[in-house]
Formats: sequence, C-alpha cells, structure tokens
Amino acid sequence: MQIPLPNSLSTEQDLIRWLGTIPKPDPNLWPVGIGDDAAVLLPAPGEDLVISTDMLLEGACFLLDKAGAKRVGRKSLAVNLSDLAAMAARPLGCFLSLALPKVGDGPLARDLISGLTELGEQFECPLVGGDTNSWAGALAISVTVIGAVPTGRAVRRSGAKPGDWLMVTGFLGGSILGHHLDFTPRVREARQLTEFVAIHAMMDISDGLARDTRTLCTSSGCGAVLVTEQLPLSPESHQLEEITALGIQGKTPQEHALGDGEDYELLFALSPEDGKFLLQNQPLGGVSITKVGECISDGFWLQTNGKRCPLPELGWQHTLG
Repeated sequence: MQIPLPNSLSTEQDLIRWLGTIPKPDPNLWPVGIGDDAAVLLPAPGEDLVISTDMLLEGACFLLDKAGAKRVGRKSLAVNLSDLAAMAARPLGCFLSLALPKVGDGPLARDLISGLTELGEQFECPLVGGDTNSWAGALAISVTVIGAVPTGRAVRRSGAKPGDWLMVTGFLGGSILGHHLDFTPRVREARQLTEFVAIHAMMDISDGLARDTRTLCTSSGCGAVLVTEQLPLSPESHQLEEITALGIQGKTPQEHALGDGEDYELLFALSPEDGKFLLQNQPLGGVSITKVGECISDGFWLQTNGKRCPLPELGWQHTLG
C-alpha cells in the first residue's frame, strides 16, 4: 500500500497528525499506539517477546545524498528485522527515534518514515511509537523492533556443536553495490527453517561470513572450518573484482564473500542429517541454501583445495572511541 505523503511537515505535531493517517496496528495487539505517551502491547499467551534495537548514523552507516532518504528509512527497519529473523521471531511492531538535521528536516522525516512504513507493512511490523528531534548535527536514526516466538523457542547463537554443518541462505559479497540498502530481511525464511529442521544456532550475516562464523562458534564454545569452493558468491562479488574506483581492488570474489559484510543472510548450524534434507529439498522457494563448512572442536580454518590455513581476519570490526 502506498502511504499518503503530506505536502509539508514543520512541527512534531504535524508529523504526529500525518502518522495518524497511515495504516493502524492491530488493536487487539496494540490497543494504544501513536498519539499517547507510550504504547500498550498485549502479547499472545505462550509467546516470548524478542526485542532488538539498532542505530544508523549518517556518514558512518550510509551516505544520505547518495542513498536517498527513503532507502535509508527502509534500511533502518530492515537491519532490525534481520535481527528478529536471526532468532526466528515474527515481528509485532517497531519504534522510531530520529535526530534530524535542522535544515530541511520536514521532507527528510517524511521520506524516511515512508521508506520504513512501507517495508513494515510487508512484514506486518507497524510503526507504533517513537520520538523526533532536530539538531545541528547529521542525521541519526534509531529503530527498536519487538517480535515474538513460542515460549522457549528463540534460536540463539550458542547452540552449535562439533560435527554440525554450517549453512547460509542466499549469496554473499559485494553488498556495497546496493544490496546493503535494498536487501530483504529473511524473516519468513527463518521461521520456515525452524518448521523443517532443528536449528542449533543462528545469526544474521552483518559483519561478514568470516567474522560472524567466529562470533557464532565462539558463543557456542566450538571452532569451524569454512570451505572456499562452497561459498555462494553473488554476482556483485565478481563485479567488485574489477572495480578500482572504490579503493577495494585486489580482492577475490571469495574474499568479498568472507569479509564484505552487510549481506544480511542467515548463518546457521544444524545436524548433518537435517543439512542433507535442506540441500536436497531447497524448501525456501527462491532463496537458496548452501553448506559452507562445519563446526569442529576448536580453531578457525579456511579450507581451499583440500588444504587448511587459518581463517583470515576479514569482516567489519566495531571499535569504540
């Protein structure tokens, strides 16, 4: 559904009035939403709530003039929905907080919220509250999502064990060519996977396959071997091999797949028997499933042509200060 756009937004009250025209959340789930001091959620019996939040900063997480406000707004929700997918949760709603630049913040807020709410409608994740402010700095966006899973069924990072297969959805590498803004969070696919097989551990690939494999397996108290020849390479990972203007020349498609990050595909561990079932049946429709390695007792390795070497320290490293 196309969200009706206001001609102008000059105050927070203008914004609240406009938000009152967008599709309302389910009143049985959200009896109180936008317009009050806080929202009220009535979770279903037999479900645990799953909550995640992410902040995106202009200049660090996106280039507003190149991406456009609507795509940035869409991504701000998509990265949070990807976190829900990692735990096999279904979305219930989201909250948006904006720190807007003082110049031109009305049209910017309108376009950001339009991008967010259109994606939210696709995933039954309505906007139910938040806050806006303006300041002399760059754009900052914080989104919090709330989801639900059957009680005790949230999939965590910590359940992998030696002998498990490591598998991924989709294709990896080259996200900077547009995928990092326009990806589809694997919310539906994650829930489908839990219906077909027993997932021992899972997370979304945001920092790169090599780094996120270390994260998942370290949380599980085991190691891993990734196999170069088995990596599902995106067309963009091959394109980047020949691009020099971005300053990332010299990487092979496999290195892009291991380290670029922001693929937002699922990485998960499961038994070999369940892994074989997924490979043979490919039950996710148009989204492929690929085995990329195995869990071992300790150490992190990359196997190429049957020979193992230490897994390179590729991927995004978050630093403080």
